[in-house]
Amino acid sequence: MIRLHLDRDSRTPLFEQIASAFRERILGGLLREGAELPPERDLAKRLGVNRSTVVRAYAELKADGFVEAKVGRGTVVAAAGSGTGQAPGRTEPLEWDPLFRPETASCGDFFSEMMSVNGREGVISFAPGFPDPDLFPLEEFLALQRELGISGLRSQFLPSPVEGYSPLREKVAELLADRGIDVPPGEVMILSGSQQGLDFAARTFLSPGDTVLVEKSSFFGALEIFRAVGARVAGISMDRDGMRTDLLEGAIRRHNPRLIYTLPTFQNPTGITLSLERRRELLETAGRFGVPVLEDDPYGELRYEGEPIPPLKALDRCGGVIYLSSFSKVLSLGLRVGWVSAPAPVIERFSRLKQMTDLHVNTPAQVLLDRFLGQGFYFPHIERVRKAYREKRDRLAECLSRYRPRVGWDWDLPEGGYYLWCSLPGFFPLRAFVARAAENRVAFLPGTAFHADGIPRQNRIRLNFTHVRLEEIEEGARRLARAAEKAMENGSVELGPADGQEPVV
Repeated sequence: MIRLHLDRDSRTPLFEQIASAFRERILGGLLREGAELPPERDLAKRLGVNRSTVVRAYAELKADGFVEAKVGRGTVVAAAGSGTGQAPGRTEPLEWDPLFRPETASCGDFFSEMMSVNGREGVISFAPGFPDPDLFPLEEFLALQRELGISGLRSQFLPSPVEGYSPLREKVAELLADRGIDVPPGEVMILSGSQQGLDFAARTFLSPGDTVLVEKSSFFGALEIFRAVGARVAGISMDRDGMRTDLLEGAIRRHNPRLIYTLPTFQNPTGITLSLERRRELLETAGRFGVPVLEDDPYGELRYEGEPIPPLKALDRCGGVIYLSSFSKVLSLGLRVGWVSAPAPVIERFSRLKQMTDLHVNTPAQVLLDRFLGQGFYFPHIERVRKAYREKRDRLAECLSRYRPRVGWDWDLPEGGYYLWCSLPGFFPLRAFVARAAENRVAFLPGTAFHADGIPRQNRIRLNFTHVRLEEIEEGARRLARAAEKAMENGSVELGPADGQEPVV
């Protein structure tokens, strides 16, 4: 009897699993020429699947030449389907896994998973780092497109310079001046999202075995990019004032890093803002040791209260800061337009990589953004977004507070950005919490996704409050609390670091 095992939790369709199992047995010589496969109805009953699933699997095997239909015998192994190890007109399937660079194995698929969760009916998701699509200034963009007319539309489909559409580079330089960063347009480059800047920085500065210093909990997309080029990531502990800069010199001496990566303003995932004093200390220490600083500032415009603190780039006096930002977090993730501001030699190197990667950012988006900025739409839009996100932040904190006595979670309210970084009591059963949350149709990201090195924190979760609808927040908080309570009732205790091992993060 042929024994088949189906993994019903796998993303591989069941018919493909069935076809693959027979294919392996034929190629391995376990099923020889003329061997009969089980009747479709019998196999379907034995595997607990629909008959159509087996029919589809057999059809795929027939199309690939592994089996054929024989009158009176059913489906049998084809003449050249065994013994030689090859199917007619087909070589043995190539094994891809041994060919991949080992570093890419560390790359997860958080983004695709978040998109998948977001698309599920009835799920309230606090997981994605996305803006609210309902706040996109659609009417303004439609008006700008109409103003361009046919001739303008035609020009949008012409190539733009590798470094970016020149008028947009000028507008970005003006935006930077509002942030205290005085640079010429020649030191600005338009990117396909600021994450492309992370990729370019990794490819420009890092070789396998090099080290990058980051906050102890940091943006998982950046961590994956650094690891994908073979770099090591070393985390610096944080407290409520941001990265512990008193630990920075020791870390530099110990690791000899090629790069310091930081999100100093409304950090992802913690929401913490690096204090002005520590910004100066970071720059002084990095400058003294000659280590470039990669400043990622996607949330700087989204301050809801308190006084703005200048970006590191604005405080830099030795030209050691590479500054990344984006329109994605304040307009739309789908725009995929960001920028980098850096000294001319860095822009020149990034430009070479841009040519090899995708030539230039799509011209229509650049032209429309240039007009959006030029006609004064940007700052009124930012004010609307700030007001909406502040209301959502406060609503989420208020709703979570109702369940604090029962669940024991806690957080520091961020002055801006996208996220609440919640702590859970003691050795919280995080895996059980994730499972119970899925059952309750609510999503979040566990803190383990963001750890840079060492033992990941088991009792942290990141909650995004910008993407979820305001009217769904109360119900989402209720579902989270219910899932947490069920996890504590039924979940097993998980090992993690002792309380106090890290100051806050």
